[in-house]
Amino acid sequence: MDALTDFMPARPLTRQDAKTLVLSALGGALEFYDFIIFVFFTAVIGRLFFPADMPDWLRQFQAFGIFAAGYLARPLGGVVMAHFGDRVGRKKMFSLGVFLMAVPTLLIGFLPTYESIGFWAPVLLLVMRMLQGAAIGGEVPGAWVFVSEHVPARRVGFGCSLLTSGLTTGILIGSLTASAITVHFTPAEVQAFGWRIPFILGGLFGLVVVYLRRWLSETPVFEEIRRLEKLSRSMPLKEVLQGHRGAIALSVAATWMLTAAIVVVILMTPTLLGRLYGVPMPAALTANSLATLCLSVSCVLVGLAVDRFGPLRVMAVGCPCLLLAVYALYLGTPAMPGLLPLFYAVAGAAVGIIAVVPILMVHAFPAPVRFSGISFSYNLSYAVFGGITPLAVPLATVALPLFPAHYVALACVLAPGLVLLFIGSRARHAL
Repeated sequence: MDALTDFMPARPLTRQDAKTLVLSALGGALEFYDFIIFVFFTAVIGRLFFPADMPDWLRQFQAFGIFAAGYLARPLGGVVMAHFGDRVGRKKMFSLGVFLMAVPTLLIGFLPTYESIGFWAPVLLLVMRMLQGAAIGGEVPGAWVFVSEHVPARRVGFGCSLLTSGLTTGILIGSLTASAITVHFTPAEVQAFGWRIPFILGGLFGLVVVYLRRWLSETPVFEEIRRLEKLSRSMPLKEVLQGHRGAIALSVAATWMLTAAIVVVILMTPTLLGRLYGVPMPAALTANSLATLCLSVSCVLVGLAVDRFGPLRVMAVGCPCLLLAVYALYLGTPAMPGLLPLFYAVAGAAVGIIAVVPILMVHAFPAPVRFSGISFSYNLSYAVFGGITPLAVPLATVALPLFPAHYVALACVLAPGLVLLFIGSRARHAL
């Protein structure tokens, strides 16, 4: 038996499983919404939380710096929450992650500005942002573990992909909410109070999800390893580092492909298309929303395919499709700008191959240290590649306009190769 199914007897998908999947996907969507909504209002936040006589470029740089601080806090939050998730239970950390995200998000909506309290305004904003980062660093890996250990072994692909679809839907909700705020309020109203609305709504809905998650049960896998007294007897992370280096390498490589696809294709491409090919931002954002919608649907389809054919076979088809779709987007847009929505929608659907990543990771680590293994690998890779990519890609496009497509293509070729090279023997048997 493999690392995932050691404690999972075969059974059908139940109504309780369906409730778990729905609540998990809903919570994941709200978590990503709360984390990403900041980026849509950085211009306003920069003007409100820093001195008025500061140069505009410096205000924006510092506002983006506070946004980036959330990424820096992810590994620490992920490691701490995973430690207790492997020692005291998945459910407690699953609920704590949403709570730690909802509270600072709500508080950001009520923070006083620089005009009211001076330099304490950006300091408090930075603290809230780091709490958000710590929360999502534990929530995302914890949610994948929670879902994978609740659903039947033969439906793990569907369960993890539905959750991943929820995460990407959170990005779409954030984009649509920001668009609605800017459409319904004047720039003066947005700066006066409108920017606070998305944070307050996100925080309140997050607290509702915390309440709803009270009705979820601990995972059967964790209950079984606790009954058999197979819980980690030392620090779970220490066991991961000493005995599961192949699984770490697998997870880091797979997460690199995920970050390349999400950061470049979904988050950066609207700006890059405008800079490289003069695509108006409203047109780019509309196409981006369509691409994100296609991504959310595609994630679920990829998960269903994994349950039937296995993750490696699905990657063998999906990675080349992503490579071709990204080149079509960057080559086709300047040649046929009217087809941008079609090119972007196809690229967004191709990005759905990222749903394979959590499935690979939950198979790679044994249950007693699964949360710690996934959290460490995922957050380490995301901190490195998620931090480098937004800086390196725009700089490289100055000399090489097709570099965004080249970068994603490189990840599509090397990441699967590294997965095959470093996959552990237990996971190789399962895949």
